[in-house]
Amino acid sequence: MSDIETRGILLPRMGFGTFMMTGDTCKSAVESALAVGYRHIDTAARYENEADVGAALAQSALSRSDLHVTTKVWHDQLAPDAIRRSMGESLRKLKLDHVDLFLIHWPTPGMDLPKALETLVALKEEGLTRAIGVANFTLPLLQQVVEEIRAPIACNQIEYHVYLDQTPIRAYLADHGIAVTAYCPIAKGEVAEDAVLKAIAQRHGATPAQVALRWLMDQGEVAVIPKAAGRARQLENFGSLSVVLDEADHAAIATLPKARRYVNPAFAPEWDAPARP
Repeated sequence: MSDIETRGILLPRMGFGTFMMTGDTCKSAVESALAVGYRHIDTAARYENEADVGAALAQSALSRSDLHVTTKVWHDQLAPDAIRRSMGESLRKLKLDHVDLFLIHWPTPGMDLPKALETLVALKEEGLTRAIGVANFTLPLLQQVVEEIRAPIACNQIEYHVYLDQTPIRAYLADHGIAVTAYCPIAKGEVAEDAVLKAIAQRHGATPAQVALRWLMDQGEVAVIPKAAGRARQLENFGSLSVVLDEADHAAIATLPKARRYVNPAFAPEWDAPARP
């Protein structure tokens, strides 16, 4: 599996998402994913499944150094003391002494972003996380993080798939040596019935989902975190690592709609906010 080097860590391009999975379903899914070959596991305090993920990790024979674990602090917990409490709870539930990547899950109006990131940096310096980052940050927020605060973020985790253009954010992060982690990478399953993707998949002996995932990983320093409870779908997604797309495939995918957003909660930032001068 190829990795992305970012801020001193190696982020596996193929990750395993756990959103909306809890209890034995989550535990079994993570155990299965590890057996398939996934080494990048993504969770969050808000998912309420860190204990389930932790139980699966604890039963694995893999060494800790072979695993990458990402978790996140929720947007209503961004005061320094609250961030520390969230980190402590996450580590307790995950049964780990550190995570590999700790993210601010969502930005929120009125947050003291410098203080929040200062706390994340402190947690990194204390060895509780190997790297820090953000999720769902817009271009102007990223400019504040990178150019004003100068926080050493390793990634921005964003919704990204064949139907949503994220070129401005991706290009900005690439210019600064920062990775993208793409969530919702198969557009909540809609890629499966897409005629363009089905035609490409047929030519390559692949599936539309594999084509969609491979396209994302071809966009530069981009990791993907599809979720799948069953082994068959996990194997399918993992198989995208061996798919090879050509220029014609990329040109065909470029014709697809590029303004579909599937994750847009009421507290989301202004997605199309322009870059700062």
